[in-house]
Amino acid sequence: MTDNALRKPKASAKTSGAKKVAAPVTAPRSTPAKKTTARPATATAPSKARATKKAPAKKVDTAQLVSFYRDMMLIRRFEERAARAYTEALIGGYCHLNLGEEAAVVGLMSALRDTDYLFTNYREHGYAIMRGIDPNRAMAELYGRVDGVSKGWGGSMHMFDMTHRLLGGYGIVGGQLPLATGAALAIQYRGLDEVVMCTMGDGTANIGAFHESLNIAALWNLPVVFVVINNGLGMGTTVAKASAEPEIYKRASAYAMAAERVDGLDPVAVFDAAQRALTSARSGKPFLLEVMCERLRGHSVVDPAKYRSAEEVAQLAKFDPVPALAHRLVHDKILTSAQVHKIDEEETARADAADAFAQASALPDVTTLFDYNYATPVANDSRRLPGDPLFAVVARPEVVR
Repeated sequence: MTDNALRKPKASAKTSGAKKVAAPVTAPRSTPAKKTTARPATATAPSKARATKKAPAKKVDTAQLVSFYRDMMLIRRFEERAARAYTEALIGGYCHLNLGEEAAVVGLMSALRDTDYLFTNYREHGYAIMRGIDPNRAMAELYGRVDGVSKGWGGSMHMFDMTHRLLGGYGIVGGQLPLATGAALAIQYRGLDEVVMCTMGDGTANIGAFHESLNIAALWNLPVVFVVINNGLGMGTTVAKASAEPEIYKRASAYAMAAERVDGLDPVAVFDAAQRALTSARSGKPFLLEVMCERLRGHSVVDPAKYRSAEEVAQLAKFDPVPALAHRLVHDKILTSAQVHKIDEEETARADAADAFAQASALPDVTTLFDYNYATPVANDSRRLPGDPLFAVVARPEVVR
C-alpha cells in the first residue's frame, strides 16, 4: 500500500485559522450517527458487546502464520512460567501478564523495523521478547538478577534496552506518552526515517497526557503511532463505565488524526493494521490504533478478578488467541496436530530454560545499591545503606570533674 493510498481527502476548514479537519477513521459506529465520511472497518472486535463485522479474507503467508504461532506460544509459556514463579515467591513486586494479548503483541512488534522505537507500559514482557531481547535476560529481570535486561534494577514493569530500542516499560499510567512524543520530535528534528510506537491500556485514554500527546503530535506532524490495547477493563472497571466515548479510536478525530480499530485476536489483522499505521507515521501523519482483545487473567498476578462471573470467564476462554491460531493452522492444513504440539514443547522448553537461567543468575551485590542513580556525579549524593546513621558518629569529649 502506498502513502498516497493511505492519505484521505481533507474537507475545507470552516473555522477561522483552522488548517485541517479530522481525518475519517476506518471503523464503523456501533450506533446510528449523523452523516459521516468514515470508511468501512478493516477489522472489528470479537466479544459479544462489540461490533462483529469482519474484514474480507485475503491470501495468508503460511510461513508468517507459523512464525506468529511460535512467537505467541513462547509468550504464553513465558508468562505462565512467570506467574508460577510469582506464586512461589521467587519474583517480587508487581507482575502484569500478556495472557490473552499474545496476538496483539506479536502483530504489533512484527510490523516494527529494527530502527524504530518502542515505549510501553507495565504489561511489557511479551513486547520485550518480541523486540528481540533474549527471554533468559527478560526472565532474569523479573527475578531481579544481575543478568537481567536492566541488570535487575527494573523488574517486571521497568525493562529498558537501548540496543533493541525498547525505551522502557512505565509503571505510571500514561507516563510513557509524553516521552514517546518527545522521542518522535527528536526523530523529526534529525530528519531520520524512524517511527515511535507507544502502547498503552484503555484506561490511559482518559488521562490528560493522552490528549496532550495526541494534540502536539498532530500539530507538529510527528512520526508516532499511539496504540491502545483495549481489553475491555481498566483494572476492574469496564471501558463503558469509565469512558463517555468507549470506542477509543474515535477520539483521534478531535486532533485531525487518522485512526483505526482492529481485531486483536488475529495476529495477521494486527500486523496489517500496524503496517498501515507505521506507514502513515513515517510520512509525517501520526496515527491512533485501537487493538481489541481480551485479558484472560486479572489486572496483575495478585488480582483474583472477582468482578467477573463464572459465565464470563467461560466465555473468555473462547477468545483465547493461541489455541484459536493452532486450530486454524491444523484446519487449513498448514501444520499437523503433531507439528503444533512440537512447537508447544519447544517453546515450553525455552520458557523453562529462561526460568532456570534466571534462578542461576547472581543477585546484585549490596555495594551496587546506589549505582545508576545519576548519569554524572552529584554533590552530597547520599550513599547510606538502610540502618546507617544519618551523620557520622562523633566521639564526645570526656568530661573532667
